[in-house]
Amino acid sequence: NIPANVNWTQQGVSVAGGHGNGNGTNQLYWPHGIFVDDDQTMNGHTTNGQIVAGGKGLGNGSNRLDQPTDVLIDEEMDSLIICDRGNKRVVRWSRCSGTTQGETLIDNIDCFGIAMDEQRYLYVSDYRKDEVRRYQLGEKNGTLVAGENGEGPKSNQLKDPQYLFVDQQQNVYVSDSRNHRVMKWTKGAKEGIEVAGGNGIGNALTQLSYPSGLFVDMLGTLYCAINLLFQIFRKSHIPFLA
Repeated sequence: NIPANVNWTQQGVSVAGGHGNGNGTNQLYWPHGIFVDDDQTMNGHTTNGQIVAGGKGLGNGSNRLDQPTDVLIDEEMDSLIICDRGNKRVVRWSRCSGTTQGETLIDNIDCFGIAMDEQRYLYVSDYRKDEVRRYQLGEKNGTLVAGENGEGPKSNQLKDPQYLFVDQQQNVYVSDSRNHRVMKWTKGAKEGIEVAGGNGIGNALTQLSYPSGLFVDMLGTLYCAINLLFQIFRKSHIPFLA
C-alpha cells in the first residue's frame, strides 16, 4: 500500500546499471520491463548484476533471447517468464543455478508485455494484432480479454498495446501506447474503459505520451511511465475500480 499523501523524493538512486550502455555486468542497454520480487532483490546494493537468462548474443536458440521487453517471476515454479519479443515467443527460464536454456511457453506471437494474476493465468499483449490474451500455463491459443477489433481509438480497440497490469478481480489495465491512453478491461467485458489519457499526445495532466509500464496499487491509484517526455503520470480514484 502506498499512502495517498506520500512524499516522493525528487532524486532517485540507481540500483542497476548507471555506467553507460554496454554488455558489462555493471551496465544495461535499452532496458525495458522490471519486476521486484518479495525479498526486494532489485533493491540490492551490488555494483554488478548476474546474467540469469540469455547472454549468448542475439539469436533464436533455446539459450538465447532477442529484444526481450518484459519479465516476471513465477514464485511457485521458481522461474522467470520472459517476453522474447524479437523471437515472437514467451519463454520460461528456471532460476535454479546452472540453468543454460529456456523453454517456449507460447510461440508465434508479437508479444510486448506480460502479467500473471493470482490464479496463475498468464496475460500477454500482442502489438501486431492489437489485443491481449489470457493463457493457462501450457495453453497455446489463449482467451481474448482485450482488443481484437482492429487498430483504432474506439473503446473496443487498441493501438500498439504494450505493458499490462492485472488486479485481484482480474481486471486488465493496458498501456495503449499509440492511442496515448491507459485502458481498463473488466473481466468478460467487450469494451474497455479509458482511465488515463485519451486526449492526444502531450504533457498536460490530462494527456499521456506513449505510455509504457504501469502499476495500480491497493488504493486504486494508477502509476504509469511515459515515453519520450520522461514523466510519471499519477491518477487517483479510477472509476469502476472494485
